Amino acid sequence: MAEIADKVRNGERLSMEDGVFLYRSDDLLTIGQLANEVNLRKNGKKVYFIENMSLYFTNVCEAHCAFCNFRKDEGDEGAYTLTPEQMIEYVDQHIHPGVREFHIVGGHNVHVPFEYYVESIRALKQKYPDVTMKAYTAAEIDFFSRISGKTYKEVLETLIEAGLETLTGGGAEILSDQYRKKMRVDKANIAQYLDVHRTAHELGLRTHTTMLYGSIESVEERVQHMLHIRELQDQTNGFQVFIPLSMQPISPKAGIRRRNSAYDDLKAIAISRLMLDNIQHIKAYFINIGTQLTQLALTMGASDAHGTIVRERISHSAGALTPAGITREDLIWLIKGAGRIPVERDTFYNEIKIYE
Repeated sequence: MAEIADKVRNGERLSMEDGVFLYRSDDLLTIGQLANEVNLRKNGKKVYFIENMSLYFTNVCEAHCAFCNFRKDEGDEGAYTLTPEQMIEYVDQHIHPGVREFHIVGGHNVHVPFEYYVESIRALKQKYPDVTMKAYTAAEIDFFSRISGKTYKEVLETLIEAGLETLTGGGAEILSDQYRKKMRVDKANIAQYLDVHRTAHELGLRTHTTMLYGSIESVEERVQHMLHIRELQDQTNGFQVFIPLSMQPISPKAGIRRRNSAYDDLKAIAISRLMLDNIQHIKAYFINIGTQLTQLALTMGASDAHGTIVRERISHSAGALTPAGITREDLIWLIKGAGRIPVERDTFYNEIKIYE
């Protein structure tokens, strides 16, 4: 630990072995302290948040990922595919003047053409021109490529023309072939996930990336996942933020033993901050870890408290017990309660307002 601390304080890059050591250590306080030092160097005491809305055009999906309780087959009870007009009606009912971003993800629905996904973005952008369109995962872009016959570049260029401004981070899960086989991640593989983001970065998009931890993966696979992301970031510098996502049990009634521990959640955030020296922000996702643990994470490497969301569905369909959304006032209170400075941002981390 002393050797790792020296590396961190001297600005030296941590290795695979260092990351595995940190995961196997029970010295959470030292790990958190080191992550806090790195974060303070990068971001000072500022913690960022955004007023955003999560939108889901369809939950019909060809994939059958073992961890997902959001997906449906066409014709299933609860399956839906919204038209752009229906989505605009929903947004009109729930949007408020402060919303700056739509976070749009959904199922891989083979019953509609690629043009459906393009026109969904176009209609939203035309109706709400001042709201940033953060839409689709790398796995969805790969899916669009398959159903349209277009290259990743052509898919992205078509979506950009329609109003796409950045990609969401989902679809990464754990970047391990063994994990993806066991968990039936029958969508974009490791190379495809990374190649979509590489292509997006080459087209000028700054994107987001995630890690879904807490099921069957080893600590070595978690660290290797971070190294895949770090290597691509070395090449493109296109990732804005890394988002560790705590796996949720399928049932909301699942007991404590079926959930990640607070200890593991804090470790994931702190070790992400220490390993990913070339990514500016680590996000504490309150939807998965709760508001109070998010507050604690702000002292252990996290510099982003996510956003207001309005109504999250994917984690909650898998058993999340947290709020489905949060107000700006509560986010500000949460951040200030950790002794940090709340900063309202846009999608690209431009500062809108500092709440001293």
